[in-house]
Amino acid sequence: MLAMTDINTIRNLRNNHDKSINHIAEELEINWRTAKKYADEDLLPEPKIRKKTGMMY
Repeated sequence: MLAMTDINTIRNLRNNHDKSINHIAEELEINWRTAKKYADEDLLPEPKIRKKTGMMY
């Protein structure tokens, strides 16, 4: 799994600089399938909702 900085770099190169999937994969030295997965993915990780427990809730 890639770090969020790598994922953001992939999205930035794809969306703002119009780089191809192969170019991104070669530049970051990752598999093209990984580059495609993160370039085409629209959702960000959703924050986990913690259930409040205790006497005051």
